[in-house]
Amino acid sequence: MSKDIKRCAWAGSDPLYTDYHDTEWGVPLHDSRMLWEQLMLEGFQAGLAWITVLRKRETFRKAFKGFEPARVARFTEKDILRLLDDPGIIRSRAKIEATINGARVYEEMKARGESFDAYCWSFTDGKVLRGDGRTVHAQTPLSVTISKDLKKRGFKFVGPTITYAWMQAVGIVDDHAIGCFRR
Repeated sequence: MSKDIKRCAWAGSDPLYTDYHDTEWGVPLHDSRMLWEQLMLEGFQAGLAWITVLRKRETFRKAFKGFEPARVARFTEKDILRLLDDPGIIRSRAKIEATINGARVYEEMKARGESFDAYCWSFTDGKVLRGDGRTVHAQTPLSVTISKDLKKRGFKFVGPTITYAWMQAVGIVDDHAIGCFRR
């Protein structure tokens, strides 16, 4: 894309970041597995910059077996130790265990006939919420509600701020700035 194109300020000039902004961030996502993957990656981002996760995303995908929940749900202590030894990912035991646990919760939902996609979008009746283009919130009352529900189901690293960042990333919320070509 041309440098003359106006983007959200956070997209900066790093080609990886601008490509993520231009092709993924804020695009409504309806693939259950991808929604779950994005939620897990947002959890790894906690306390770090998103670019850190973005730069490691392909290694994360390899380390977590393509983020296939059924495979990740079967991870054992041996897998945790393998992941803790992998310099290509963020090596936080708590975040690794939260991802394995999140895969188990996802699989439990699936076994009950619940679509993760339908669940995620149920909070907005399937509609994209549109920000005002001026203010980007760290969290909202809706992200607090979703966060509480995710936690009730057993997910970890899904506080209201992480949940809101995930909502933006997967297009549940369109928070592109006024003047951004994606708005």
